[in-house]
Amino acid sequence: MSCITISTQWGFHPRYTGTAGKDAAGEEDTVLDYGLRFSDPAKYSRALRRAHELVISGVPRPEIPNDLADSWRRSMALGISPDQHSPRHLHDAADVLELRREHRLQQVMPALNDLLADDSSSGRHLLVLTDARGEILWRVGSPAVLRRADRLEFSEGADWSEAGIGTNAISEALVTGRPVQLFSAEHLVRTHHEWACTAAPITDPVTGELLGVLDVSGPLDTLSADTLRMVRCAVRVAESLLGTSDGGTSLGATPVRSASRQAVRRLVTAVESLELLGDKPAAVFRNGSRVPLTLRRAEILALLDSRTQGWSAEELAYELYGDAGTPQAIRTEMFRVRSMLGDAVESNPYRFVAGLAGCSDSGRVLRLLREGWVAQALEAYTAPLLSRSGALAVQLRRDQLDLAVGSAVRASGDAGLLVRWLSTDMGSADAEAVERLGRLVGRGDARYLSFRAGTSDTGRNLLG
Repeated sequence: MSCITISTQWGFHPRYTGTAGKDAAGEEDTVLDYGLRFSDPAKYSRALRRAHELVISGVPRPEIPNDLADSWRRSMALGISPDQHSPRHLHDAADVLELRREHRLQQVMPALNDLLADDSSSGRHLLVLTDARGEILWRVGSPAVLRRADRLEFSEGADWSEAGIGTNAISEALVTGRPVQLFSAEHLVRTHHEWACTAAPITDPVTGELLGVLDVSGPLDTLSADTLRMVRCAVRVAESLLGTSDGGTSLGATPVRSASRQAVRRLVTAVESLELLGDKPAAVFRNGSRVPLTLRRAEILALLDSRTQGWSAEELAYELYGDAGTPQAIRTEMFRVRSMLGDAVESNPYRFVAGLAGCSDSGRVLRLLREGWVAQALEAYTAPLLSRSGALAVQLRRDQLDLAVGSAVRASGDAGLLVRWLSTDMGSADAEAVERLGRLVGRGDARYLSFRAGTSDTGRNLLG
């Protein structure tokens, strides 16, 4: 007898557990850990495929929740076979183009594209947006992913409802009205068992009317613990944008885009500077307002400020997260950054627009050094770059800034500047600056002796 712990919403159950014994087919029950979806997707898929075949033949399995099995039965009652791979098509490609122009989700597709799409040559997942019936109106992905989707006719104009192709994430988001995640053989049709799909409905924020479904799909190993969170976040962004357009009832996209462009123009001209030195990063606007930045967004902006040619999402993901980084996570953060700063930040690649590069307080320090204003640069250098950041890429730039200021102060031959530098947190361990000060003021000078003692106490005395 199996002991099963499941939630009412399939795709989110944390773990199915089985006690020792035989199932209805006479096979030994096994423990199936939900975490295997991410750590060993191939193993998890094999277990689901075995369960799929048993349930299709009439043998219940704990891996397949009752609600999901009910969806399979409804689909088959509508004439969908597990061996079927072709969905019903409602429109051809030319008609879909017209449907897009008339659909309210046209307004939010650019934002969803910025947040979740990856059409680069290395992109591995597909972004799909349907209407309220489940007909695919938009899809974005790399050429390789699009070709793979084409083999399933997972394309514009196809009906991805239960009646159109059977149980899948899009159809179940439509049925349940909630976010759904289907993995491998949780899909009814066998040719879909190589896919992992996460979908959530988008509704009118004023009327509650269903407008469509957002779906992210890809090979099994593209699913991560963050996929569901990112899809939910994107839906909230879409619904928020819809709520700001004519009370949420306008069918046309043009007035919204025009209003958005006007708002962005006002916003980009209002960006004054970025405060990245110290532990309280913020964006400063010309009206005097100061908006705090999360550490992660400040780290991204610090990298943008360091390179005029810009960064790809992949580069930023690696710099900030290492091998665990994903371009999707960066795109999510960049959407929020651009919502705050307008088109002060360009995309593809991400970089500041002309005239805003070096607009940060750390950029000002470097600019003053390049112009030869060492005293002014030292005065502007009030704290380390993002002192709370542990990101290696930020630490490197923090060290480079320390080196640039320290080198300029030492080269100045100005004892006053050396004293000021050695009195800061950034210069307090600069033994070379202490040695330079000693040569300038004499080794019996109290200032030299105090700084020499300080560097000795920290174990950094290079004077011998």
